[in-house]
Formats: sequence, structure tokens, C-alpha cells
Amino acid sequence: MLSGKSTPISSQYHQVKIGGDKAALMGLCKAVLALDAAAKEAGRERVLDVGFIAEHTHGLVEFEAAVQAADWSELERRSGLTRYAMEAAAAVYSRAKAAMIAYGMGLTQQVSGVENVQMLVNLLLLRGNIGKPGAGVLPIRGHSNVQGQRTVGITEKPKLVPMDKLRTLYGFEPPQEKWLNCTEACEALLKGELQAMNQLGGNLVRSLPDHGQLLPAWRRLQLTVQIETKLNRSCLVHGEISYILPCLGRIEIDRQASGPQAVSMEDSTACIHGSRGIAAPASEHLRSEPWIIAELAKATLPPNPRIDWDAWVGDYSLIRDAIEQTYPEMFSGFNVRMWKPGGFHRPLAARERKWKTKTGRANFVKPKSLAGNVDVDADRSDVFQLATLRSQGQFNTTVYSDRDRFRGVYGTRMVLFMNRNDIDRLGIAEGDTVSLVTDAVAAKDGVHRQVDGLIVRAYNIPEGCLAAYYPECNPLVPVSHHADGSKVPAYKGVPVRVVSNAAA
Repeated sequence: MLSGKSTPISSQYHQVKIGGDKAALMGLCKAVLALDAAAKEAGRERVLDVGFIAEHTHGLVEFEAAVQAADWSELERRSGLTRYAMEAAAAVYSRAKAAMIAYGMGLTQQVSGVENVQMLVNLLLLRGNIGKPGAGVLPIRGHSNVQGQRTVGITEKPKLVPMDKLRTLYGFEPPQEKWLNCTEACEALLKGELQAMNQLGGNLVRSLPDHGQLLPAWRRLQLTVQIETKLNRSCLVHGEISYILPCLGRIEIDRQASGPQAVSMEDSTACIHGSRGIAAPASEHLRSEPWIIAELAKATLPPNPRIDWDAWVGDYSLIRDAIEQTYPEMFSGFNVRMWKPGGFHRPLAARERKWKTKTGRANFVKPKSLAGNVDVDADRSDVFQLATLRSQGQFNTTVYSDRDRFRGVYGTRMVLFMNRNDIDRLGIAEGDTVSLVTDAVAAKDGVHRQVDGLIVRAYNIPEGCLAAYYPECNPLVPVSHHADGSKVPAYKGVPVRVVSNAAA
């Protein structure tokens, strides 16, 4: 944008079919193992990092057997890549002294999301690309502190939190039962098992799947509370009683009893640093998130002499002192180190090649199958794999404009990206308006899910695959369509059918 010309960002570009990531990664592993076998036979330097594998890993024999059993024709069919493309990528990878693999929600928001990441790690382990400079796994997160809140114990899984430490420091009995993740909360909402929802930031209503089912259930909640920096759809779709509590944004100056406050952030590389607001607050009446939470705590909890809510709100450094007491190994010298240039890195065991697993090693994990999402019969040529995606003029659920210059779309977000061959095969034309209907193979509950008014746009996308914008097409994603294991909603790889206006 600054230079007025394009910048090369890759030497190879391989477009994987939606749901084909696992097969593509298996193909890369298969090619790497073949290169290693050839090097071994010729007496050349090994491609595999045999020293690292022997000292630090477990399960290579079983994983290698699964890789060797995978047929190239199946890998090609499922990945959408040719064998030669996978071998070309593997050759470059095998020559790299260090490799870092970055991935985003396209890999995790699938039914096979967990296995996708496991396969990615398998590929890195083959070359010892964990725990050395310039190597490792890099999950790309868009939100400013999604990772940081998990680090300090905001989780539905009590086993991830130092309960004994909390009990000792603060003199209360922490909850022991596992609570609900996003998908489980949706399931409970549909069953009428939830009475209230309190959102600390975000736009949960808009980001959820299955709008046709969840939004009516959301409106049946007895209480909804939104603590928000900006109004959003969740403020309008509310329960019987609703409170909107506007709060300061991170860019605004947060003045408390001890003066302007600072907060800490954690980025995608587990680096923690400080952040101070610089803009005047939008209103003198705005309160900070810590202030709102503290006031709620004072109004609902019995007094606790070990927790001084007012002192914590008056000086956020006391909150960081408390975090340091709770996690001393991770946050030693928290208040000082967060202002170091670049911040400080949270300790990561794998970075030090320490493996907190049952085997005490990094485990190769073979996938249960090569299927990516919901398998569709080969003769069901009317069923496509849909991926929802964001536009250039969008941040999470916030849409700033209906312009997407990355894809050349202007003036609307109701667009369906299709391969030209699929457009011709279905007898429709670019510019036609169509509907998408979720196929029964993805949801066996008998619910009809449909999004209308999508304008067909020819695009460079694999045959049999579709793309449309998020969250406009979230109504097509059943709550039950989620990643096995993590239960992340599977916004990628939703089996759908295209219905033209003429057919309707």
C-alpha cells in the first residue's frame, strides 16, 4: 500500500480444498519421509532430525506406519493438491534449517480442527522444529488479549487453575465443577438450562452459529448484561431484563485513585507487555472494566478481608501483584518487566524442550482418518463445502464497511464465491441471486437452515468449495457442527446446497 506495488509474500502457493488440511499435511509428511529414506540409502545427511526424535519424541513408529499406509490418490482427492505440489512444498521445508508454521482459524474452525493442529505439529517434529530459534507453532489470534485471559485462569476448566493457591491466598473455596465452553453454552441455551448471561466485552450474539435457533432462545433468558466499549448486536438481542454497562476502551485514559492506570497484554507469541490509554474518555461517566467487576463483586459477595476490591481498582498494579503471587514462576517481577521494550515472554515448556505430557515427550499423533469435516458421498455433486470468512473492512464481528478490496467486492456483503466450473455446472450465472441451504448430512435435527439473497461471484476457489461472509452466513452452521475435542464451532466445511431463484 505504501510503495504502490505488490510485495512477494511466498515462493509457492497451494490452495487446499476446504476440509483438506489434514490430507495435505499427511502428504507433506509422506514426502518428507520419502526424502529421508532416499538420503539414508544414498549415505547423505538425514532429512529427519534423528537426534531430536530419539531424545524428545514418542510414537514415530506408529505415525510413520499411518503415513506410509496413506495412498497418494486419496491424499490428492481429499486435499485438492497434486502429489507433485505436496512434494514441492516438502522439498523446500526439508531444506530449511528452521521452520515456523503459522495457522489461523481456517485450520481450527473445522470438525477435524484438533487433528489438523496435531498433524501440523507432527510435521514440525519430523525436522526438530520445536524448541529452537526461528522454529515452532504460531497460532494467529486476532483479538488483543484472547490468549492473556486464559493465561491468568479465566477458564471453564478448573483443572487448569491453581485452586490450592487461590484458596490459600484469598480464603475462599474455588468452584470445582467444570462449566461450559461456547458450544456447550449454546446447547444449554437451546435446552432452556441457562437463566442469565453476562458478557464482558465482545458481541457473542453475532458471533454464534445457528442464529435461527439461538436468537429466539437468547431472548428467553431472564437476564442479559453487556459490559461494552461499543454498542453491538448483542445489546439489541436481549433477555427479559437487560443491562448495558458502557465501559472505557483500552485506548482511553483510565484515571483511578492512584492516577492514570495501565493494563497488560499478551500477544500471539506469548509475549506480555504494558498498555496505557492515550485518548480522552468519550464521557466523564464511563467506568473501567475492573471498576464494574469490583462493584458487582462488592454487591453480590460477602466481605472478604483478604480481597480489597477498592484498593485493586484504585491501583491496577496491585492486581498484577496478586497475579504474580498466584503464578510466581510465570509473572515474577510483573509490574517492572511488562515495560521492558518488547515486553517479556511467558515461559513455554516446549520452547525449552520440556514436555508436560504423560510420556514426558512430544507425541506424534496419528489421525483417526483423513476425512476433514462431514464426509459427503462422492455422487452428491450438489453438496458443497462452505467456509465463512471475514472481509478487509471487518474486525471480528464488527463490520466497518461493505468494501472488501482484497477480493474486489464493493457495496454488499451478501456474496457467494464459487469456482467458475461449479457456476457453469449448476446452470447459473455470475451475478445471479441464490440461496444456501444446509444439507441434512451436517444436521440431523430436521431443522431447515437457509440464507437468501447471495450474489454469485466467480472466484479462484477449489471446485466443490464455497465461501461467504461471516457472520452473515452463521445461520447455516448448526450448533452440533463443531470441532471434535475442542468444540470450537466449525464455521469452515459446512455441507450446503445452492438453490437458484429459478429453482426456488
